[in-house]
Amino acid sequence: MSEVADAVVVGAGLAGLAAAAELVDVGRKVVIVDQENANNIGGQAFWSFGGLFFVDSPMQRRLGIKDSYELALQDWMGNAGFDREREDRWPRKWAQAYVEFAAGEKYPWLAQQGLKLFPVVMWAERGGYGALGPGNSVPRFHITWGTGPGLVEIFLRRVMVGVECGLVRFAHRHRVDEIVLTNGAATGVRGSVLAPDDAARGVSSSREVVGDFEIAAQAVIVTSGGIGHNFDMVREDWPQRMGTPPMNMLAGVPAHVDGRMLAISEAAGASLVNRDRMWHYTEGIINYDPVWPSHGIRVGPGPSSLWLDATGKRLPVPLYPGFDTLGTMEYIVKTGYDYTWLILDQKIIEKEFALSGQEQNPDLTNRDLKLLLQRVRSGAPGPVEAFKQKGVDFIVSDNLADLVAKMNKLSGDDLLDYELVRGEVVARDREIENKYSKDMQVVAIRGARKYLADKIIRVASPHRILDPKAGPLIAVRLHLLTRKTLGGIETDLNSQVRRPDDTPFEGLYAAGEVAGFGGGGVHGYRALEGTFVGGCIFSGRSAGRGVAANLGTSRGRSSVSD
Repeated sequence: MSEVADAVVVGAGLAGLAAAAELVDVGRKVVIVDQENANNIGGQAFWSFGGLFFVDSPMQRRLGIKDSYELALQDWMGNAGFDREREDRWPRKWAQAYVEFAAGEKYPWLAQQGLKLFPVVMWAERGGYGALGPGNSVPRFHITWGTGPGLVEIFLRRVMVGVECGLVRFAHRHRVDEIVLTNGAATGVRGSVLAPDDAARGVSSSREVVGDFEIAAQAVIVTSGGIGHNFDMVREDWPQRMGTPPMNMLAGVPAHVDGRMLAISEAAGASLVNRDRMWHYTEGIINYDPVWPSHGIRVGPGPSSLWLDATGKRLPVPLYPGFDTLGTMEYIVKTGYDYTWLILDQKIIEKEFALSGQEQNPDLTNRDLKLLLQRVRSGAPGPVEAFKQKGVDFIVSDNLADLVAKMNKLSGDDLLDYELVRGEVVARDREIENKYSKDMQVVAIRGARKYLADKIIRVASPHRILDPKAGPLIAVRLHLLTRKTLGGIETDLNSQVRRPDDTPFEGLYAAGEVAGFGGGGVHGYRALEGTFVGGCIFSGRSAGRGVAANLGTSRGRSSVSD
């Protein structure tokens, strides 16, 4: 006999926790099923930097940043580039709703639940194409004090209240294989029970099947994440406009991020849209201490490093570090090579190199003020220095000729001509020596330092890369790093799934990355950053509230959250 619940949530990541928390608030019984063990609660969000997109926040105002809903919406729409009449119908509505959320109740609502933020607002995706083009006009990337684990903690705490009072049960090592339908409505899930496995968080686990299960529910909420570690699916959905998908990629997410629920939801009758939109990074480095297969870490470089393609040519305007992720990806893929190079020096790496992910930022993750102060002292941050010493992609030398020779040896392609590389570096250095410049990257560096936070902790003072006092020289080989699905299951503003004819799918909801973070693609083609975990929270909350409204709230709200 199958278990019965008011709702079953497929996936114990941040979106699933946000949805379940809303249902706990109104006294509904929820079963959360996940193919991984309890060590993986929080999913990809746990591994994240915990970046959040806020508009006109108290932190922005304190730093003198003038932001507004109108400016943020202009940036979002220019960034998204929505151009599909049918598939972008709901994403456009989600985009407006999310910017309204980010400019309104998002901060006070999360702060009431215990959110604390690092006081410095970072500037991601700086654009460079004009006021109506892609990019953030102002800094909006807020870092959670506690990073990803700190965000997960907020929603898990609410869900655990439900566990303690018997409203919530976690069904770990339960893999959903089918959405159960009754007269066309989703009425539960069935699938396989996987063998117990005590693997650590993120480590690949057994797929041995030891049983089966079925759970009946009045609503099914799919929050299973994206396709980031399913390289075959990434290549299958690769956008035609970008040509042949790369042969070699690193994975920015664990192996269980496999995209299985997309096909399962489609088989049940859900509409999937914008599958060719995805968000992968161009600044991946091989993790010297991997947790999952092909584990890569993203470098978040500041604007001063010189970026060269595999043949030694400088990337074109405005493809500078931190300016346009998608544009850079499109350029790199068209070169026919799947790696690039950064050339920099010790002065730049100390000030500008950051590594994405909670485990690479122990000061912020552990809320350690003493450790945090080391960021403003001389020397690179500990995790960055560790990669410089141990990472296979890092090369250090006292002279450029030797550096280029080692770069050729590492790649094995012997593509770099020393004179070409030297010409790029020397030309860039000449521009630095003058307070005027036609080099837009040099202009961008100087412009960034007008923002106090960038000047203090993010952007090195302009200097020649070949200045011996700034050395030694450093080269970093960058790989393509898989990360996010931007398309997915189409949903309305209540996170209720739509069918291909745009009618509502009774009983079926979706949230988080599997739903393109809302609507089947709230970001369009590009993300402004800080919008992924926020998108999980917003769409998960919408799903929980949508289900609660459809089921009725006769049992009354609890006091877990307002």
